[in-house]
Amino acid sequence: MNEDRDAVLHAVSSAVLAVTRHLSVREVLQVIVRSAQQLLDARYAALGVPDDDGAFAEFVAEGITDEEWEAIGPMPRQHGMLGAMLREGTPVRLPDIRRDPRFEYWPRAHPVLKDFLGVPIRDGDQVLGIIFLSNKRTPGGFTEADQRLLVMFAAHAAIALTNARLYERGRELTLVEERTRMARELHDAVTQKLFSLRLTAQAASWLVTRDPGRAVEELARVERLAGEALAELRAVIVELRPAELDRHGLAETLRKHVSLLDRLHPASFTFEGAPICELEPATEVAVLRVAQEALHNASRHSGARVVNVWLGCERDRVVLEVRDDGTGFDVAAAAGRGLGIASMEDRAQVLGGSVRVTSETGHGTSVRMEVPT
Repeated sequence: MNEDRDAVLHAVSSAVLAVTRHLSVREVLQVIVRSAQQLLDARYAALGVPDDDGAFAEFVAEGITDEEWEAIGPMPRQHGMLGAMLREGTPVRLPDIRRDPRFEYWPRAHPVLKDFLGVPIRDGDQVLGIIFLSNKRTPGGFTEADQRLLVMFAAHAAIALTNARLYERGRELTLVEERTRMARELHDAVTQKLFSLRLTAQAASWLVTRDPGRAVEELARVERLAGEALAELRAVIVELRPAELDRHGLAETLRKHVSLLDRLHPASFTFEGAPICELEPATEVAVLRVAQEALHNASRHSGARVVNVWLGCERDRVVLEVRDDGTGFDVAAAAGRGLGIASMEDRAQVLGGSVRVTSETGHGTSVRMEVPT
């Protein structure tokens, strides 16, 4: 039993560390589910956090591929065994879930579940969610000892989940404060500059027929003011942190963006994310923007059939790679083609990192970004 407790503590520590690494609620849920699956040697594991509309605000699973998820269809509702567990708030251990009267059905593409173990994740009297396992790999199904372990794990998982929610709410409040500050900066810096630009343009217009020489000077001033306003506007925009990063974290935000591109374009867009190390907010923004720029280029210019995005950590650096099998191009000659290479390089260099673009005509393109963590 001591060994079992050590395994639980190790699994719980992974979930707690997921919170301290500034991961989103969804990423913490994924750590919890993966840890429980490995801990009790189950083929399938899932965790659902209910919403107020009879569905689930979050639902994560292990043991099911992305293709199987697509075939299964929409997120499950609070019916059948899942609904009963939420209502009853007690552990359920069954040799065959299909023979229980609380079981209703599952979609046609859903994997067949047999032996079943589920427990509520509680915070006092409130059920935060349910975690359940099915199809234990070890013959004999789930045991009473397995149930005690999962109950113990769920109690600690509740702490990790609560802390993750509190952390996200704190980040949201910080985001609101930051956006308010940015709005003030935008008003103070750019608005005044644009006002001056408008007055100078009016003066130039009035002088065109009366004093062409002075009109030229005023137009030169218009050009300078416009450049300064553009530079200040870009500086403010670059600092704005997308709200999706605070809600979902970098990996999930990028995964959702890639999934959207996959639905919108004939090419196949895929995302592979290794465990992410702790990143500063500015680093998350820079990595996301570079990924979006590279994906925009791949979708618009490459003619690729397959575009793959990989995100992970190697030693003390976060690494992003965007690869496509498109037509490729001459990198040296692309400086003036509006592909945003200089912008990507600038974002990485500001953080002490680098962006390397490699391409060969007819053999696709690779964008690799490396930034210290």
